[in-house]
Amino acid sequence: MPGSIAPDAGLGAIAHAFPERTFPIVAVHEFISPAAAEAAATNGFISGILGKLMQQGGTCLWISDRRTIYPPALTLFGIHAERIIFLDLDKQKDVLWAIEEALKCEALTAVVGELRELSFTASRRLQLAVEQSRVTGLIHRYQPRSENTVACVSRWKIRPLPSVLEDGMPGIGLPRWNVNLTKIRNGKPDTWQVEWSNGSFRLIPERFIAISNTRTLKTG
Repeated sequence: MPGSIAPDAGLGAIAHAFPERTFPIVAVHEFISPAAAEAAATNGFISGILGKLMQQGGTCLWISDRRTIYPPALTLFGIHAERIIFLDLDKQKDVLWAIEEALKCEALTAVVGELRELSFTASRRLQLAVEQSRVTGLIHRYQPRSENTVACVSRWKIRPLPSVLEDGMPGIGLPRWNVNLTKIRNGKPDTWQVEWSNGSFRLIPERFIAISNTRTLKTG
């Protein structure tokens, strides 16, 4: 059975969807992005989860054939870039092989894998690997041909939301996402609008969602 992140680990309202209100570790989670904007937002959201996984230290291996994450930005999520080992490969089959091998490594806390396709058989191998090593896998699929059934514990779809600044304030607002948890084993799928604030996921107040939507309509 998967382990879990403690209920007070900064997941906020999202935690209510999980069994016993705790994020499953020793498990593989799947994220699906249909386009570039969603992919960038998803990598940010994954970084928030990764920061919680690595609160007690540890190392992560981030594997892809088209790395888009900007390592210095990881500090926003409480992650020191030197705790992430980036592995960039040319072929999808090599990415999948490296993800599976990394998930068998007990010395790692987590593995992030960016790839396009994942079969049910391959996903089952990934889940079996983490059950032995107790590593957590975060699999980000960018523009897959189909959203086929896989053996992952959860499936997520993340969209970016416009950030909102207080009137008169300069700079860039907090990262915001529309988070759709479409599948969670033994849990309750749901959708939230959240932002990253003070090291935690926080629900966006309804009045700010309305402001954000209005600004999107005006600029769209």
